Amino acid sequence: MKDRRLYNIWFLNTGVLLIALLLIAKLGYIQIGKGEFYRNRAESPYLALPNGTFDRGTIFFTEKTGRTISAATVVPDYTLAVDPSKITNKEALADKLTALFSFDRADLIARMGRVNDQYEEVAKHLSEKEIEGIKSLADKSTILQKDKKRFYPGGQLAAQVLGFIGSNGSTVTGRYGLERYYNETLTRSGNSESSGFFADLFLKPGAAILFDRGREGDLVTTIEPTVQGFLERTLEDDILKKYNAAGAGGIIMNPKTGEILAMATAPAFDPNNFSKEKNQSVFANSLVDGVYEMGSIIKPLTIAAGIDAGVVTANTTYDDKGFRTINTKRIANYDRKARGVVPLQEVLNQSLNTGTMFVEDRLGRDRFREYFKAYGLGEETGIDLPNEGVGNLRNLESPRDIEYATASFGQGISMTPIATIRALASLANGGVLVTPHVVKRTEYGIGPSRDFVPPYERRVLKKETSEEISRMLTVVVDKALMGGMLKMEHYSIAAKTGTAQLVEDGAYSKTDYLHTFFGYFPSRDPKFIVFIALKNPRGEAYASHTLSSPFMQITKFLINYYEIPPDR
Repeated sequence: MKDRRLYNIWFLNTGVLLIALLLIAKLGYIQIGKGEFYRNRAESPYLALPNGTFDRGTIFFTEKTGRTISAATVVPDYTLAVDPSKITNKEALADKLTALFSFDRADLIARMGRVNDQYEEVAKHLSEKEIEGIKSLADKSTILQKDKKRFYPGGQLAAQVLGFIGSNGSTVTGRYGLERYYNETLTRSGNSESSGFFADLFLKPGAAILFDRGREGDLVTTIEPTVQGFLERTLEDDILKKYNAAGAGGIIMNPKTGEILAMATAPAFDPNNFSKEKNQSVFANSLVDGVYEMGSIIKPLTIAAGIDAGVVTANTTYDDKGFRTINTKRIANYDRKARGVVPLQEVLNQSLNTGTMFVEDRLGRDRFREYFKAYGLGEETGIDLPNEGVGNLRNLESPRDIEYATASFGQGISMTPIATIRALASLANGGVLVTPHVVKRTEYGIGPSRDFVPPYERRVLKKETSEEISRMLTVVVDKALMGGMLKMEHYSIAAKTGTAQLVEDGAYSKTDYLHTFFGYFPSRDPKFIVFIALKNPRGEAYASHTLSSPFMQITKFLINYYEIPPDR
């Protein structure tokens, strides 16, 4: 009996302690999580708070040190209105307000004359100085309506990644980027407390106290703001403007984890003022939703497949006659010149179409198709951004040899830039497909944060294949790219360029091209993979001339910024 009483006392004490802990958690949430809401209620008598003040989760960038800084947040926003029924002297009040704002005095007096209205909106998005001026008037007919608005402290920094929010009059939702993809996580259900805490305690005990915010949280991204800024400036100043191009884009990713450190397209926009943007196509992220024929940066994937299958090696030779005729069609090297008997290393060094066709022949249709599908070029990558496009590999189901031949050097098949960099990263990271992502973790007001966990990691190449193709691509930079002028003595860099005709109305353009460039470094143990694309540049025919220098600028910046030690 005594043991039973002791057990009952222990059970009661444990229950009281648990309830106390729950109360402390709830009170802490009210004080910290909703403190601003209750402070707003106690503010100046000249402030009016709307029902359901706007709120939304925060998005953070992550600096290389691990420190987070705000990328998208909410800040106070004020609207000025007047109550005509309380105005005693319209002319005098109009004089005071026009001294603070650039108003049309006659229109203002006309609105003040609507004595049947109690709320006439006068101005939105007031500055701090204007707010203080209104408060100093101490006029009971003026109303300062306090709300919040979405604010992007970096302006156009990572605009296509972040996106922005919009309203249909009753609901605010994310329209592009992370704002759209993670809309449920960022949306806040409201700040009004419809019932007291003790009512909630008995009506919905567990959920009300600990997790009444449901899935609501803040996003911590993989985007490093300094790296992002450098990429954007390089795209805008050293590529887009220099070559008077239609557009440019770039991705910097960790090839081993899929973490995207920077992603940008140019021209960009400022999400704080998106409504002023005339060209709304800049809102979309063409690195995720655009589908293109990539050209010669696909050649390393073909050669890697041949090496992995054991049908060729880096030293395998073939007789380059400058062209081949397949299904009655003549397919030539870019310069239509023959090289004679050359090893496969020269296929990458000189970007020879005939060389990748030779490898594709050795592989055969079925194995070639299997490798290209395994690279994930015709599927979604799973990146956490909206509207991801899907590549088109339908030509690899064709009975015609020519479709496979052209696919071997990146023509006749199309893919998204994000799928392309994922496939190319498998050359760098030991032969696996990673999941590209821009959110590192989700943080909740109460409870543990949730880290990104990749859904899968698929092996597509042997580790030895990855090492061999990386060695070959390093030779490209050391000896062939721009005549070896870009070689860094103490750092190994693997890279390849690509130039492809743009497709317009189902036919290849004779004047418009897509230039592409990818590279990773240090090539023996890569920390970064970089992809750059340039649409329709003017004045230069080949990507080696337009993108080699910008790529090296980015490479040297990353090496210095992250203090990467030499590897040779």
